[in-house]
Amino acid sequence: QVQLVESGGGLVQPGGSLRLSCAASGFSLDVYGIGWFRTVPGVERDGVPCITSDGTSVYADSVKVRSTVSRDNAKNTVYLEMNNLKPENIGVYSCAAGSYCSSNPLTVTAVRYWGRGTQVTVSG
Repeated sequence: QVQLVESGGGLVQPGGSLRLSCAASGFSLDVYGIGWFRTVPGVERDGVPCITSDGTSVYADSVKVRSTVSRDNAKNTVYLEMNNLKPENIGVYSCAAGSYCSSNPLTVTAVRYWGRGTQVTVSG
């Protein structure tokens, strides 16, 4: 079965950290650009970071100094590490596999696969 599955979300206190994973099955991630997106009900989906097939990363200004996107093609997985989390980072974080990363707007183009997302909640 071809799918992307996110994991690693949860409840964290302000200032805390999370490492999200985007794991592919049924296809190989290494030829795709992978974008991470945050969705909040009633708000347009935001691109967070994007990583190209050759490992180049593009970040949204809102998270640039507090997040790192990386990929491990051997594990067919892309990671998003977020530090110093704030309440404004709350949302469902999804990954998408597409052609290449665009910076304005921040997105991945020609999406082929979407994951269902993992919830990130910052409270406490």
